Amino acid sequence: MTEKFYKVWDVLDTYKSAIYKQDADKFLAIYNPDIHIFDSWNKWESRGIAAWKENVAEWFNGLGKENILLKVDFNDVVIEEDERAAFVHCAVTFAAHDEDSDETLRQMTNRFTFGLKKASGSWSIVHEHSSLPIDMDTGKGIFDSK
Repeated sequence: MTEKFYKVWDVLDTYKSAIYKQDADKFLAIYNPDIHIFDSWNKWESRGIAAWKENVAEWFNGLGKENILLKVDFNDVVIEEDERAAFVHCAVTFAAHDEDSDETLRQMTNRFTFGLKKASGSWSIVHEHSSLPIDMDTGKGIFDSK
């Protein structure tokens, strides 16, 4: 059965809970099969759910090997929507916690933009762009700017 996301916030809440549970199927359910992603990690882009699924599997497997639970918080969320399309921009903080002690090991905040569309009454992400500001002197991403 395909999960339905009747509100844009349903998509964002599922994003958070699926990452925390490291549930790749639940996480991928919020994405349109034709997803186009510009991510802050390793690859310039991912096109299509199959390519994104590979990235997600690698990400979640790495978290499991490190014994990490990843907590996600959305901040400064702005949602613009009509009957068929929605645009979201926000700051997303990813905080890695030790699964046994719940100690915060590291965290970073990325800027995110999501483009969503509604089909058959359910929202899905069709475009996602995450970014970090760049230190112009070093050329490296600034992970703690928020």
